[in-house]
Order: sequence, then structure tokens, then C-alpha cells
Amino acid sequence: MKVLMIGHGAFAQKHMDGIEKIDGVEVTSICGRRPDATKEAAEARGIEHWSTDLDECLAQDVDCAIITSATQVHAEQAIKCLEAGKHVEVEIPMADTLADSIAIHEAQQRTGLIAMAGHTRRFNPSHQYVHNEITAGNLNIQQMDVQTYFFRRTNMNAAGGVRSWTDHLLWHHACHTVDLFQYQTGETVSECFALEGPHHPDLGIAMDMSIGMKVPSGAICTLSLSFNNDGPLGTFFRYIGDNATYLARYDDLFNGKDEQIDVSNVDVSMNGIELQDREFFAAIKEGREPNSSIAQCLPAMETLDKLERCLNSQK
Repeated sequence: MKVLMIGHGAFAQKHMDGIEKIDGVEVTSICGRRPDATKEAAEARGIEHWSTDLDECLAQDVDCAIITSATQVHAEQAIKCLEAGKHVEVEIPMADTLADSIAIHEAQQRTGLIAMAGHTRRFNPSHQYVHNEITAGNLNIQQMDVQTYFFRRTNMNAAGGVRSWTDHLLWHHACHTVDLFQYQTGETVSECFALEGPHHPDLGIAMDMSIGMKVPSGAICTLSLSFNNDGPLGTFFRYIGDNATYLARYDDLFNGKDEQIDVSNVDVSMNGIELQDREFFAAIKEGREPNSSIAQCLPAMETLDKLERCLNSQK
């Protein structure tokens, strides 16, 4: 299976690292924004074809595309790939508006191709372990308490490079948890609210945010996000259940007594992005809907839209 990688930044590199571990799959083309950087990224991986023209890349002998470009062009690029007959995996968030998210879903429905969103939390073994406990009937979620903290007061990416676009706490980082909460409870959010702190004078975005959500069964989620946190970085999850508590810190899982749980045998890898890509390629080969399909993740985008409208009502 031949893959077109759209974008070559920090997350594209993580995808390509994972793909190197998957038999029968290779990246054969890279599409970027700047010729010099795109050429350098392709040569570093020994990839013969590269271009800054997406149409040229789609004309190559590729089966599918993984989109890791700027959020603002995700929808446009995903739709173009689907209309060119290519299966698509688009990194989170699939778009930064509900309307664009719906447009991707409509393009997938028209073409019948595989379209998947990069909700890696569904695939991390730590969260898979909790999901397996839920589906086995051993755990019911009462509350998820989540902290997503960064120190990012300049427009930098995860690799320390300058971004061509501005990150967003709601449509990007909250998106992970909004989808995971609905995935783990098996329900769609029925009530939600959001509060935000001051906007950065240069970036123009809220640097701190608080989100609360509830599903019809009564389970709640409390999410705190910050770009101002000068301390331990990342996202930390506490699952409070009816008969157990779990703490997920990256790929590590602990019980409520802070005793580590071995999750090394939950899946074939401990790398969530690799597992996410394996699901994408398997769904293409088997002609089935993947876990984290655009259709499955659309309710998360609907909830984000409600949260944005809540924030806008406070202005």
C-alpha cells in the first residue's frame, strides 16, 4: 500500500516512524508547503517524490493519504483526496468548524472511501485497557478528570519549529478529550459549558480554558487546559468509576493506589499513532469502517461547536 504524506512536521514524522514498522505499507510521496523543507524531508526518508502541489501528488501511484498539515486546510485537503479516489486519514482535529467537518463526512458518503480522524487516544493501550474494562461490564465511568497542559507562548510545534498556523485549545487539544469521553461512555454529550481566560495579545487565542460535560447516564467530564503551564507538560487522565479508579499518564496506566498496570499486551505495539495507522490500513484492506471514522468522530465536533457557541455567548 502506497501512502501520500501531506505535511512533514512533527506529527508527520511520528506517522512515518510508525509506518516503518508496518509490513506492506510505504510512504511514496510527500506534499509540503515550502519546496526546500519538503525536499529535505523527503530526502531524509529516502522518498523519491515530493511536491508543493497537492494535485501532482494525488496523480502519483498512491492508495491513500495521511493529512498532518495546518488545521485550517484539513477539510479542503481531505475532500480533495477523497474526490481523487484516495482513502484519507486526517489528523486531529479533522477541521476547526462543524460545517467543514460535516463537509468531509458528506464527501466520504459520496465516494464510499475510508475516511478516518486521528483520535489517537482511542488507540493508546492505556485507554484501550480502560475501554476493554467498560465493554466487559467491569467498569462504569462516573467522572473523567483531565488536565491538558503546555507552556506555549509562541507559535511553535511539538518539535520546536515555527508553525504556519495558530494552535487552539478548544478545536485541537480539547477535541481529544471530548471524543474520548463520548467513546468511553458510549454516549453523546447532552450538557456542556466552557470558560476561557484572557487571550494572548499576539496569538489572539485563549491561553487557559475550563470545560465541563455530561452525558445522559449522568457521567461527567471536567477538563482543564492551559498554554501557560510552566511545569509538567502533557495530558493526564483520571477515570473515576463505580468500582475502580485509573490514572493514564501518556502510555502508562495506574490504579487509584498509584500502582502501575501492565498494558504491554493490550495491542501489538505501545505506540498509539502506529496503532491508529494500522487500523487505517486494515480498514482499507478489509473494506470496513475503521474505529475513529469521520462518522464516529462527528459527534465530538458537534460538541465542540456547542462549546464554542457557549464561549461566544459570554463575549
